[in-house]
Amino acid sequence: MNLLTESEIADWIGSNDAWRLEEGKLMLSLKFENFSMAWGFMSRVALLAEQQNHHPEWVNVYNRVDIALVTHDAGGITTKDLDLAKAITQLLG
Repeated sequence: MNLLTESEIADWIGSNDAWRLEEGKLMLSLKFENFSMAWGFMSRVALLAEQQNHHPEWVNVYNRVDIALVTHDAGGITTKDLDLAKAITQLLG
């Protein structure tokens, strides 16, 4: 796994504006209508994460879900993070 450069990360975020870079992690903050919808979304993300063997850091408070992606083994953001971020974005439709 190779770390992505700051330029590569910035280019990706530039075309995926729901995501941001914060504290060296790809971050996404979402708000749903209610807790059930937020939890349902998290369940779908969990299945994707298992398939990709790459798991997010996340927080859920009622209808809000905050997701952070970073490849801890590599010490930063890698293509594994972008792949999972793309899959998560596709779930949002």
